[in-house]
Amino acid sequence: MNELPEIGKISPEIFSEMIFPRLGAKSNSILVGPQHGVDVGIVEIGDKAVAITTDPVFIVPEYGWERAAWFALHILVSDAVTSGLKPKYLSIDLNLPMEITKEQLNIVWDVIHSECERLGISIICGHTARYDNCHYPMVGGATVLCVGGKDEYVTPSMAKVGDKIIITKGPAIEASGIFAAMFPQIMEKEFGPDFAQKAQGIFYKMSAVEDALTAVSIGVRDNGVTSMHDATECGVWGGLYELAQAANLGVRVEKESIVVEDCIPEICRYFGIDPYASISEGSLIISCRPHTAQAIVDALDQKDIKASIVGELVDPQNGMILVENGKERKLEHPIVDPFWKAFYDALNSL
Repeated sequence: MNELPEIGKISPEIFSEMIFPRLGAKSNSILVGPQHGVDVGIVEIGDKAVAITTDPVFIVPEYGWERAAWFALHILVSDAVTSGLKPKYLSIDLNLPMEITKEQLNIVWDVIHSECERLGISIICGHTARYDNCHYPMVGGATVLCVGGKDEYVTPSMAKVGDKIIITKGPAIEASGIFAAMFPQIMEKEFGPDFAQKAQGIFYKMSAVEDALTAVSIGVRDNGVTSMHDATECGVWGGLYELAQAANLGVRVEKESIVVEDCIPEICRYFGIDPYASISEGSLIISCRPHTAQAIVDALDQKDIKASIVGELVDPQNGMILVENGKERKLEHPIVDPFWKAFYDALNSL
């Protein structure tokens, strides 16, 4: 048996060996079950499709309490909306450290409430307590439910050869957003105050919620979006690989066509990481029918979300292809995200 990773998500091999064969009771109501590279499960309840995703409640006090709470919620909802359905309900468990104060909890909860209210999400149940041996950033878990018609959800099995690939915002959104939030003095010293201030804005791009809901407003399945995947761990390269793998297809992508947000090349170069292999919460990878691709990009542009058509899904026999400077090479999954080592090295150097 392969070894478990020292940190981070288990590998597809461990998932296939240990988790996937043992999934409890079988049910005919499951429309989309557990699958590596798919962010949600979807079940049929009556005449509705209900998409469900569960993740840790990830709160980093060093971001500042308001930003930390915003990020914690948007991580959850960003996965949920890759179903193509609107988020409706939140169940949240907060297992808080003993050191959290009433004032800090009030800020966190107020942000969660306000963002849920803005997004139309009702908080329906949960658990809130302080315990010994609970530590930041993992302070509980939460489940988001999205609800819609059975003809409204999307999943990678709906993608076909020839579908276009769109990427929003580009690489290293989360990596750069966290570096800018955690090391503002470095940003200012190395790049100047204007750059540092602009880089702070990357933090609030770490959400794919508006990206996904805007994309599916054009249409789904044969009328638009066929699948979506949030480029988190291992970034754009990992996300592209995982979406194509989940669809049982190959992919051909042109690197130079991928949009890049301001400040990101400089930040990644300074910290010595490959932006395309680095964690990028907020970058949404979309597959869609070819005749709808430009309309989706235009709709995203109307919301001031950078996006571009970067390639297409291909026959699986063609494999995963990355075109860079006119030359083709194999697109490989990074496996290890370079952000974490660079982040902790930077923390330890302060």
